[in-house]
Amino acid sequence: MAREFRLRPSPNADEASQDSGYSLDRRRFMRYSFNSAAGVITMASLGSIGFASLLMGTKDETGGSNSISYWVPKGQEAVVWFGSKHLESMKKSDFEEQSKTSTTKMSGAQGVWGGMPVTVVYVPHEENKDSPISSGLPRFQFKDGVDQTGAIIGFGGEIEDDPKWSMLKIHDNIVIIMSRCTHLCCIPGWQLVSNDFTADNWLPGGLDAGGNKLFCICHSSRFDPTTIEKNTNINKSTGAAFKFFGIKRTGGPAPVGIPLIPFKINNDILEVIDFEAEGVVEMLDWYTYCN
Repeated sequence: MAREFRLRPSPNADEASQDSGYSLDRRRFMRYSFNSAAGVITMASLGSIGFASLLMGTKDETGGSNSISYWVPKGQEAVVWFGSKHLESMKKSDFEEQSKTSTTKMSGAQGVWGGMPVTVVYVPHEENKDSPISSGLPRFQFKDGVDQTGAIIGFGGEIEDDPKWSMLKIHDNIVIIMSRCTHLCCIPGWQLVSNDFTADNWLPGGLDAGGNKLFCICHSSRFDPTTIEKNTNINKSTGAAFKFFGIKRTGGPAPVGIPLIPFKINNDILEVIDFEAEGVVEMLDWYTYCN
């Protein structure tokens, strides 16, 4: 029988809706999460349409490019805080406002970029980075990534120190993450379900304990969006190995973490960078582990 997870109630939901007891198993989650044209692209093999060209983004009606939009899973409009913003452009100010409702001052949302699922997470890094490290005071942390043999792949802090990765430097208290689990390419959610891993608390050290995890409902893989590491994965089409910077896998069957996506803020709008203009087209390989 499919495991059931209780949906996290919206902070603005009335008592009747919170007491409804509605729950979601992994089959319904996958069916509801990306169930339009974007979902067809997301869930299917991308080899025939060109993965890299899809990820380069498309221009919107105002001429902007690579913008990120909110994606509200069907049936959860009253559950997630961004429920009324489906397909609207993501704004930094939205996450700042939502963070005020959180004990840890973190916030996050599901999104879509170029037809692919992403997760955006806001962390009060600038406010907490100079404070003593303590539970409940989240900030971004940089750790060594290790492979399944325990060998160190590299240090996440290279994105701060190496000019080659300057576009990945932590800024605006936000990280954008490819929302495909490295286990079987399911779609992890940000606080879409309520359990110990998604609770509104935070522990330092990149541990599996503590809440605010990116949680994959399909097979319970967990990822810490505040812990940045360097790791390795494989392009599913070519079999070529590549190194990437991403968030840490903390538990479950996923072998490694999930890659970061470099972005900028353009008049409050979140946009993925132009990979060609920045001369980092090779980074598109990071997102091919599900191709």
